[in-house]
Amino acid sequence: MDIPQLPFNRRAAAINRSIEEATNTALRVWDTVLGRTGFGGRAAHYDDVHYEFIGGPSDVLRKKHYDKSLRLLWKAEPVLPWASFRDASDVERQAHERAIFDLADKNMTGEEREARTRIQSEEFRALLDRSYTPEQKRAVVSVLAAIGHGEAYAWLVSASLMNEVKSTGARAALTMQIVEEAKHFVVMRELVQAFGVPVPRQSAWEYLMLERTLKAKGLDRFFGMNVLVETIALSIFGLLSTHPGLEVLRLFHLDESRHTALPANYFKEFPMAERDAMSRRRQLTRMSMALPALPLVMYLEPELAVLGIDAFDFAGSVMRKTFHLSVRSGFLDQRLAKRQSEAFNRLLNLYCKATRPGHQFKDFMSADTTQGEKERAVERDIYGAAA
Repeated sequence: MDIPQLPFNRRAAAINRSIEEATNTALRVWDTVLGRTGFGGRAAHYDDVHYEFIGGPSDVLRKKHYDKSLRLLWKAEPVLPWASFRDASDVERQAHERAIFDLADKNMTGEEREARTRIQSEEFRALLDRSYTPEQKRAVVSVLAAIGHGEAYAWLVSASLMNEVKSTGARAALTMQIVEEAKHFVVMRELVQAFGVPVPRQSAWEYLMLERTLKAKGLDRFFGMNVLVETIALSIFGLLSTHPGLEVLRLFHLDESRHTALPANYFKEFPMAERDAMSRRRQLTRMSMALPALPLVMYLEPELAVLGIDAFDFAGSVMRKTFHLSVRSGFLDQRLAKRQSEAFNRLLNLYCKATRPGHQFKDFMSADTTQGEKERAVERDIYGAAA
């Protein structure tokens, strides 16, 4: 794929790698010691080195239950048209009305299905080989893996929030998010592995951000996951969904758009207690979850540059949307969000001034790196002027 690669400071990149490796080693050792002594440690039972949960992939169990349950998931609208449910697509409604079944697929033998899947898989890998250089493949995998590990935590955090929310509707919404996070993790894992390059472990900065989110108290996990991490995910999907072989990310992008909107919609019905919303300590705690995003962007700058993306334009776009949702959901007040936004922008410019010869001050917070027009339209619906 003809992508104009952006220049980056190789010495700064090497320093960032060294800092991350040292931080990662210290974090892992510390959490291992805490875990063995019973005083804490890593909250997630997740093996990021092998990109799977503790216990292995168990693909047979997944196919027998998760895949089958999704395939057989029935919709209420076709069978209860008089009810308030509107959960069927146009295709599903038409299929129900005409009782159409895909006989060709139904009559395939197991061996034929395996052959079809194998051909499709080989064709997909051939597409990736034609479309990307080895360096571009490694860059795509590094960026997608960063959010792929995040999907593992999103699954855990969504499940942990079930007893924190009120109402049947909120639990139903959260249940669907759990299902979608499970889908994102298992599908993303296969998509990333199809590139045929090693999948990197979680960086120390992802580890810090995601562990802080999982360990957060009560509905502050909504901030760490739905407002911060899901906005990063949505932005990555909007960034890469127009690339060859990555069109499925448009579907991920739509799912994430609902996930990012959930806190604001929930707090409309069940407002956060004033003491929780306005507490400076709680607001600063929430912002501390976002701090690892800065070194994470610096860490991923070389990979983003290979894909023709300015890492700090991407960071500014993500943070602008994050601050917008934070204010809209009641996690931050407008004044603090403005100050934090200006502080992040200054930090990004200071780093660029130190690592980019001739850098002039830039308002990174006004950048937008989402590529597809459909994705931009979706983001305008969620973020309004902030998109």
